[in-house]
Amino acid sequence: MLGIAALTAALHVVGSAFDAVNIALIYLFPVLFSAVYWGLAPAVFAAAAGMLAFDYFFVPPFLSFTVQDLRYLLSFAVYIAVAALTATLASRLKQQAKHAKDREALTAALYSLSRQMTAIGDLRALLENIASQVSATLEAPIAIYLPGGAGELERAAWSPGEHGFGEGEPPMAIADWAFKHGEPAGKGTGTLGAFPGLFVPLRTEERTYGVLAVRAEEAPHADSRRLLEAYGGLAATAIARVKLSEEAKLAHLTAESERIRTALLDSVSHELRTPLATIIGSATALMESDDVFSSADRLELLGTVRDGALRMNRLVTNLLGMVKLESGMLALRRDWCDAADIVGVALAQVKGFKQNRRLIAKLPEPAIYFPGDEVLLEQVLVNVVSNAIKYSPDGSEIVIAARQTGPWVRISVADQGIGIAEADRERIFEKFYRGANGGGTTGTGLGLAICKGIVEAHGGTITASPRAEKGTVVTIALPAGEPPPEDRTRKEEEA
Repeated sequence: MLGIAALTAALHVVGSAFDAVNIALIYLFPVLFSAVYWGLAPAVFAAAAGMLAFDYFFVPPFLSFTVQDLRYLLSFAVYIAVAALTATLASRLKQQAKHAKDREALTAALYSLSRQMTAIGDLRALLENIASQVSATLEAPIAIYLPGGAGELERAAWSPGEHGFGEGEPPMAIADWAFKHGEPAGKGTGTLGAFPGLFVPLRTEERTYGVLAVRAEEAPHADSRRLLEAYGGLAATAIARVKLSEEAKLAHLTAESERIRTALLDSVSHELRTPLATIIGSATALMESDDVFSSADRLELLGTVRDGALRMNRLVTNLLGMVKLESGMLALRRDWCDAADIVGVALAQVKGFKQNRRLIAKLPEPAIYFPGDEVLLEQVLVNVVSNAIKYSPDGSEIVIAARQTGPWVRISVADQGIGIAEADRERIFEKFYRGANGGGTTGTGLGLAICKGIVEAHGGTITASPRAEKGTVVTIALPAGEPPPEDRTRKEEEA
């Protein structure tokens, strides 16, 4: 009304420069403005007010609603028709723009939810995210039901701050019906429509995974219903993806466990068979033909029994060590260790089966001390030296050296064996993996894996590299340290 009044005042000042037809067209501007910003009814009101102002001020006789020339009646009718059509089109465009904006917001919300769902791999976090997003978009409490262990529905997630929605027997019964029949139930549907809530099944083409419930005091309109169903479809797809991922992980773990079990049984049975046969054969010979053997023969047979028992003991020790590593039960008993002591104990333990190989220890002066579990580190060095003996020819040289470089103590074992292929230098520290150059040498593939676990528990590293001349160098790097004077004195006295 203010716009019509202002336009009339302006046209009254300059109106003599315009024809009556042009003035009538100018009065269409308030009609368009009203249609765009306020809708159809204000636009029709602006058209009627503009026609009356035009008749009263610009159609003879002036300042009167009477018309001398009846042809103006036709002009008035055309003006009203044009104004009504213009207002209708403008209002319709406004509604279409609003619908397009709503659809854009809906698409953005669905895209945001689907993107977040894709990035989540945990079922619990996924359900909480769905409940939060859907509740924020629909501005209503949300509950999500999934089948429990017994196959019955359980409330698995709900919107933040709405811990009570969806609990109780009535909503559980409606959710169960929607889940079993795969159809919506509750407010706005033909099933249990009196309950203040809409229950939408979360289903894909293959199966129904759960139910999404939203509180609704009144029947949701079509857009909200479609939005909820779209959310339900996205949620069902995301839940199916997570469940399939979990099933795939379980299948992979089962297959891996079966592979490890088979490899362990094969390796252990093969490794045990030889020393057991040796022990049984030597013991049987001693029992049945004691008078045939000389003292030297009996000592040799007893040595064979001892070597077989030591081999079995190493195997059992490795198996127990791997169990401790895998279960997280490995506990370090840290103390100040002397590198020379560890090397000496390892050499003593492998002395019985080194055959004609020359074991050379290169130890610096003064002694090197570092913190660690002496027993476990001795086991590491025994495994590494045993491997060097196993994969190097008889009569070759094996050098065990210790040195300190900066904050690290490095103990290396260098052999003149067959070497390790470049592709295997990292993998030989994996469980049950044996290098391609192993040939017919037996073993379980556990020794170096245990070494790696123990060394890494100390904060160190273990690596394998080719020796300059021939063979392999395995280097154990451990954090160094300087023991207190009393500990150093005690260790030196023990040595």
